[in-house]
Amino acid sequence: MIASVSGRVAAVSPDGAVVEVGGIGLAVQCTPGTIARLQVGESARLSTSLIVREDSLTLYGFADDDERQLFELLQTANGVGPRLAQAVLAIHPPREVRRAVSMADVKALMQVPGIGKKGAERLILELRDRLGSITTDTSLDGPAPAGLPAVTPVAPWRDQLTSALVGLGWSGKEAETALTQLAPVADAQIVGTGSVEVAVLLRQALQLLGRA
Repeated sequence: MIASVSGRVAAVSPDGAVVEVGGIGLAVQCTPGTIARLQVGESARLSTSLIVREDSLTLYGFADDDERQLFELLQTANGVGPRLAQAVLAIHPPREVRRAVSMADVKALMQVPGIGKKGAERLILELRDRLGSITTDTSLDGPAPAGLPAVTPVAPWRDQLTSALVGLGWSGKEAETALTQLAPVADAQIVGTGSVEVAVLLRQALQLLGRA
């Protein structure tokens, strides 16, 4: 199993990135939140999970080991494959996934494209005793733990967020509408921390567009 990749980011697309490792470019499928933190030409480390099928080898990349482990655990639930597990993490961070499952928050899980009411209830039933407490989650929206450097945040946040939303199927106009509503949130982040958490804004944008 390929547990992680570290190297120069050679390319970024709406659904993944190419990371050069030892002269070889590895295509890695990533959530929009992870993609938004990557910058072409810069170095990055991604925790990874290799999915082997009869006709394909697909490498999925994550900002840290905890997110990767949750991705793999989600797939142990009946009817959950790698794409759906990745969709869960594209909408909710690990902490929120654990909270939704432990609190039986069906509506939160139904925000994920491809998960209906029955699917959400099945996830809760099958994973409630296996996801662990929400207090054990170390992959909050702050810096990564020592020894597990997160992928490098980049600016400007508007371009990153627009690219991520368009890559997920929203129009440029819809993306701009969400950015306008989230501008005060971004300004507050800059005042409070000196930077913008693009992954946090992306989740909020998806919630806004989903309600629309």
